[in-house]
Amino acid sequence: MITFQKIRWKNFLSTGNQFTEIDFEEYNTNLIIGTNGAGKSTMLDALTFVLFNKPFRKINKPQLVNAQNERDCLVEIEFEINTRQYLVRRGIKPNVFDIVVNGTELHREADDRAMQRVLEDNILKVNYKSFTQIVILGSSTFVPFMQLTTANRREVIEDLLDIRIFSAMSNLIKDKIREKKEQTKSLDLKKTNLKDKIKMQQNFIEELENRGNANIDANNQKIDKLDEEVAHYMEQNTTLEEAVTRHTKDQENFIGAGDKLVKLNNLKGKISQKVGTITKEHKFFTENTVCPTCQQDIEEEFRLNRISDAQNTAKELKKGFDELESTIEFEQQRERQFNALSQEITKLTHGISQNNTRISLNQRQIRDLEHEIQTIASNLQNRNTEHEKLEQFRENLQKTIEYLSEKRQEIVHYDFAYSLLKDDGVKTKIIKKYLPFINQQVNRYLQMMDFYINFHLNEEFSETVKSPIHEDFSYSSFSEGEKMRIDLALLFTWREVARVKNSVNTNLLIMDEVFDSSLDGFGTEEFLKIIRFVIKDANVFVISHKSGMEDRFESVIKFDKVKGFSRKVS
Repeated sequence: MITFQKIRWKNFLSTGNQFTEIDFEEYNTNLIIGTNGAGKSTMLDALTFVLFNKPFRKINKPQLVNAQNERDCLVEIEFEINTRQYLVRRGIKPNVFDIVVNGTELHREADDRAMQRVLEDNILKVNYKSFTQIVILGSSTFVPFMQLTTANRREVIEDLLDIRIFSAMSNLIKDKIREKKEQTKSLDLKKTNLKDKIKMQQNFIEELENRGNANIDANNQKIDKLDEEVAHYMEQNTTLEEAVTRHTKDQENFIGAGDKLVKLNNLKGKISQKVGTITKEHKFFTENTVCPTCQQDIEEEFRLNRISDAQNTAKELKKGFDELESTIEFEQQRERQFNALSQEITKLTHGISQNNTRISLNQRQIRDLEHEIQTIASNLQNRNTEHEKLEQFRENLQKTIEYLSEKRQEIVHYDFAYSLLKDDGVKTKIIKKYLPFINQQVNRYLQMMDFYINFHLNEEFSETVKSPIHEDFSYSSFSEGEKMRIDLALLFTWREVARVKNSVNTNLLIMDEVFDSSLDGFGTEEFLKIIRFVIKDANVFVISHKSGMEDRFESVIKFDKVKGFSRKVS
């Protein structure tokens, strides 16, 4: 049970810088009165704000800070749960959110959202919606149980019956199912990938073993052919080199022909000059008997001797010239033979060079082929490693298939558990168990308020109403006063269920303006009897601006506006 003890607030809404405090345990029945705007409903907003970080009425959080002081908005509440003493402190400007347990503040490792979940899930064990259905009734912004959606009605009932754990478990299992399905999806993909890897590895090994040997044979054949070509080119080179040797040796016989020709041609030139000079001299003495220069007679005997000498010299020179011509022709023939041999040697040498280039190219190709053969042979030697890889892939595939089967089996188990924890599972069975008690209590409280109808909630939390006058009624068919009686009966019933289940049971019951509009005088009297004589385990606070009821309550708390600030004056 949650036993609320005290609440206090300052700089909250119209409240000033001094704490306003209300003791929840001092009196069983309390009337809160005041004029409109005096702040009599501020306690409701302070209560839900400090516990759930949201005001009860539709007010934006920044508007909770007092408009005049504009800072240091703070609400504190003290309560007890199972002998543990709690203090919750929440504020705005600056932001404050503290939880104190038995005098020690909870360690703040998480943000405010996480701390709020700790407060609701682990300490209060109730959310805002369920709390307000158990503790508060009334106010224009409050949504009664019968006006909630089916889902929200279920949420309130589950809180009361303390079975929301099943919903939490259902959500956890749902998350597990989603997680397992993601895992199976990933494992299916892994299985497919492993199958592809196995097929690729098998093809690789087959190619390695089948095509590897074939490639080695093909490369060896290429090497043999290249070796034959190299041998052929080397044989050709031997023949060519022998021819070069012969031609070079033959050239020795014609060495110097060129030099001799130069000398002989020079000699030929000199002889030609000499012949020319003799010829001129012979012509001169033949044609002249008188010296053309000095005009003296040339002695005849001298002239004839010179002509005779010239003729003899000319004959000797001609004979020598003919011999020289023959010699020159012979040396020219030798030079031509030398040049022809040189050209042949150049041709042969070029052929040797081409063959050497072909030999080098073939030898390089042979080295490349031998390297390729070595690589293929090395891969063939390592085929055991490739077989090991293949076997590893197969083992991984088998493990993946087994793991996938396990996950799918887990999904089957989780699906079964999820089916049990769904709304139509275990929770429905528990709700069915308590529905007769709930309906009995609602009708009991309705009769206490002299409202004689048969009100029935089904498993879907839809109502069926029968009266002596009408067979089939619904909540919406009644007047506002009659709806208020039903709301009150449900409120008292939820508190009774909470007490029996010890779930969200609390000592606090607040009703805001329930007398002011909906309940007539007779209904008010019956209600006052219920809260005084029937609801004995609660400290009741009734907020009202209706006069004439002060003597019906143990305590009257009045709020008023003083200098623009709301204050508790009594």
